[in-house]
Amino acid sequence: MKKTFTYTTALLSTCTLLLTACGGANNTTTNPTNNAQNSTNTTTVATTGNNNSIPIGIAVAQTSNVALLGQEQVAGAKIAEKYFNDKGGVNGTPIKLVFQDTAGDEAGTINAFQTLINKDRVVGIVGPTLSQQAFSADPIAERAKVPVVGPSNTAKGIPEIGDYIARVSAPVSVVAPNSVKAALKQNPNIKNVAVFFAQNDAFSKSETEIFQQTVKEQGLNLVTVQKFQTTDTDFQSQATNAINLKPDLVIISGLAADGGNLVRQLRELGYKGLIIGGNGLNTSNLFPVCKAFCDGVLIAQAYSPEYPGEINKAFRQAYVDQYKKEPPQFSAQAFAAVQVYVEALKALDSKNKVNKVQLPELRTQLNQQLLTGKYNTPLGEISFTPVGEIVQQNFYVAQIKMEKDGSQGKFTFLK
Repeated sequence: MKKTFTYTTALLSTCTLLLTACGGANNTTTNPTNNAQNSTNTTTVATTGNNNSIPIGIAVAQTSNVALLGQEQVAGAKIAEKYFNDKGGVNGTPIKLVFQDTAGDEAGTINAFQTLINKDRVVGIVGPTLSQQAFSADPIAERAKVPVVGPSNTAKGIPEIGDYIARVSAPVSVVAPNSVKAALKQNPNIKNVAVFFAQNDAFSKSETEIFQQTVKEQGLNLVTVQKFQTTDTDFQSQATNAINLKPDLVIISGLAADGGNLVRQLRELGYKGLIIGGNGLNTSNLFPVCKAFCDGVLIAQAYSPEYPGEINKAFRQAYVDQYKKEPPQFSAQAFAAVQVYVEALKALDSKNKVNKVQLPELRTQLNQQLLTGKYNTPLGEISFTPVGEIVQQNFYVAQIKMEKDGSQGKFTFLK
């Protein structure tokens, strides 16, 4: 069994800092309830959804600077909802996704989790978008014994928050080093590396530690570490300081808006070497920010649209039909998170109809079931360790290729 995550004073201080298409206009966000438990939680799941459907919560960032990532998650979740309901839902009972906007901070995420747990009475939650938000909100679900599947929380320590916390997003320690190796393959003469990271973002701080460790393990010279905030727009000072040290490679851990602006300003100031973007830059929503200057940025991936599995082919086609572009990692991971719930619910329902089980007991059974399953997802075949960590085999590196005028771009997967 997992042990509930214990916070130290230092971690609490860290987690109070601010972390990091498709429409959400028809998703209503309701006011949170302050009650730790709701007396209606004793009802069966059949009474908690519309038209006898099974409610699954989606708590991601639909607004704020984090929305560039969260909107992709909404897209993937909605495609999953239609896909699985078209196939009969949970043995004939449809699922109903209940969306709550976390925005980009901890307070919004806590409110969203409380509302989904106590008012919307969901069986489980997909979310939140950011690791920073997960450290604050996941303990609320843990205390309420509501399963959470993180779709994009890759910082160290997320599954260890508690028994009810899992993730379908591979940890940064597994994914990030691949992009450094790809950069060295493209330019074996790389010697000096400059690192930038958002110091107010828990994930970026976790990711940059992995990047810096990888740089040293590869025998490279870390010439400078430059800090910024996810809310920053002017990076002239940090960029100039780094460029003066003549790096051959720049590595950025941040979000799409700040990271994209940093890429643009580095290029405008004359930097011509390779750039690696962390997972927060892993979105086509980066393209309008740095436009033509995005060209050539390397980003490690936990998903490829070209993965040959049947369910990925269906997901990819549905996404392309709707959005006229290839699906990004954040959408694929959100789809996979919904899929885990659906398949775990189907397994439970085949033993004992879930709409006959009282909600608290169903949540506990669902959490136990989802950790024991194997799932053939758009990410490939995945499963979970007893702690709730994803077990995944397939990883990739993509390089951004932009049109010369910066109007369009795409992720090109390296062989």
